[in-house]
Amino acid sequence: MNNAQDILFKSIQQGLSELYSISTTNISFQKTRKEFEGDFTLVTFPYIKDAKKSPEILGQELGNYLQQNNAQVKSFNVVKGFLNISLNDSFWLNYFNAVKNKSNIGYKAPNSSGRKVMVEYSSPNTNKPLHLGHVRNIVLGYSVAQLLAANGHEVIKTNLVNDRGIHICKSMLAWQKFGNGETPQSTGLKGDHLVGKYYVVFDKAYKAEIETLVKEGKTKEEAEKQAPLILEAQKMLQQWEAGNPEVVGLWKTMNNWVYDGFAITYKELGVDFNKTYYESDMYLLGKEVVQDGLNKNVFYKKENGSVAIDLTKEKLDEKIVLRADGTSVYITQDLGTAIARFREFNSLNQLIYTVGNEQDFHFKVLFSILEKLGYDWARECYHLSYGMVELPEGKMKSREGTVVDADDLLKGMFETAKATTEELGKVEGFTQTELENLYHLVSLGALKYFILKVDPKKKMLFDPKESIDFNGHTGPFIQYTHARIKSVLRKAGEYSTSEIETIQVNDIERELIKSVYDFEAVLEEAGQNYSPALIANYVYELTKLYNRFYHDVTILKEENQRLKEFRLQLSKCCAGVIANGMNLLGIAVPERM
Repeated sequence: MNNAQDILFKSIQQGLSELYSISTTNISFQKTRKEFEGDFTLVTFPYIKDAKKSPEILGQELGNYLQQNNAQVKSFNVVKGFLNISLNDSFWLNYFNAVKNKSNIGYKAPNSSGRKVMVEYSSPNTNKPLHLGHVRNIVLGYSVAQLLAANGHEVIKTNLVNDRGIHICKSMLAWQKFGNGETPQSTGLKGDHLVGKYYVVFDKAYKAEIETLVKEGKTKEEAEKQAPLILEAQKMLQQWEAGNPEVVGLWKTMNNWVYDGFAITYKELGVDFNKTYYESDMYLLGKEVVQDGLNKNVFYKKENGSVAIDLTKEKLDEKIVLRADGTSVYITQDLGTAIARFREFNSLNQLIYTVGNEQDFHFKVLFSILEKLGYDWARECYHLSYGMVELPEGKMKSREGTVVDADDLLKGMFETAKATTEELGKVEGFTQTELENLYHLVSLGALKYFILKVDPKKKMLFDPKESIDFNGHTGPFIQYTHARIKSVLRKAGEYSTSEIETIQVNDIERELIKSVYDFEAVLEEAGQNYSPALIANYVYELTKLYNRFYHDVTILKEENQRLKEFRLQLSKCCAGVIANGMNLLGIAVPERM
């Protein structure tokens, strides 16, 4: 409970006791809505029965009590049973003096919660490069990890690479047949792009075979199953699982090309992982889990030899956990991976999967199976489900090669940031290296903020040009405001940072302090809801408010020295909160622009 609410809690508790003989600890506040006057609002309805008063009268009597018995309460008003309470400026100044020089306002002490949380994000396939959909996954997962750490949890950031399966064999087979020995070195392509190229090549050749078989009289379904390429890919998967040296050797070579490519993209995005898991290491454990489930009668063998589980009572239907040919499916390795993680980190409290909402059903099945297998920690597994990213042209399709490649996106964002920044004339006095760094900072800020300001559960439409508007609801607008504050502070030179006590604050100064005060509660709520959007929109509102302050009051030319010092301190404090908030989104802010 924070300071202001603690002060009000005790006074209200005492007031309810003295006025109505009500003894309760069930007292909660909310921030007063913008359309009403006040700092905090108490809902009076829970107490009217015991008090034998109408909501309005109870609010009026309790408000009078607070004003007479609590020196921090300046005024109050009652609107239909909602008691809106305003605190004195002395409270806000005392709060400001207490936090203005803190580097991490609102952050909990490291590991203060005692909880250990694993956050999985990225989780790519090694048959194609990262694309815009992956970017939303990566920046969301990374930001949620930042939020949880700021809320005092020990966070383990993980990546699960899907490096085996029929889709991987498709790229391998196409390269074998049509690649003519191409390598990243011989083509100049990043490794993930080269492998992704052959995934598309396979799909085109496979569709051509299907078309031929259909013309020969096969149904489309028959053609899809009997096309030579898919049969060869299935055989290659079986050979891989059997440890065929030639197939395994090609698999290692092509996967290493992809890992080198991924590493470049991750570095460009400014994200990292504490540990990377590979599904090729986990699928055998998954098979052991299936056998264990068979022994426990959790799973059953079907007539065709496949292994399944009946989840119809859970309204999840029947689920295959092992194919008839003995090869694994996604759920097999996911079972093994989950178990391996909780074994490795035996004090793990929660496992969060950052995966798009098209996999909602998959995770319901996964968690249900883990519970049926007797793993109590399955209840601590959470699917951070997010909406898809779409373009003005519609959905992206990997197999058809119509995705927005992450590397191309980053290059395009850099060029857009460069053009926009130069057009606005924000490049004077920078060296070429400093300009390159600034463009990179702005482009990443634009991309990440545009994605993270949207509630994770909602699908989003990505517009690169809109994301770099320096005057809109964007990362660059916030970055530029931070640079503006830093410019003010540099021009001010040395100034006193001593406590501000007897000073008359105006409305916008008070609102700025109150906005800084709100950061802790927003950070806590964002962590509880796994929602960077709450932080993104909070920082935007603080930034807008500071810009009003910057335009409406005198700072550097203020003649009253104490008032000037206060406004500089307030500016520095706002810059710190903006920087901290953006850092939680994985976004850096520039010192100058």
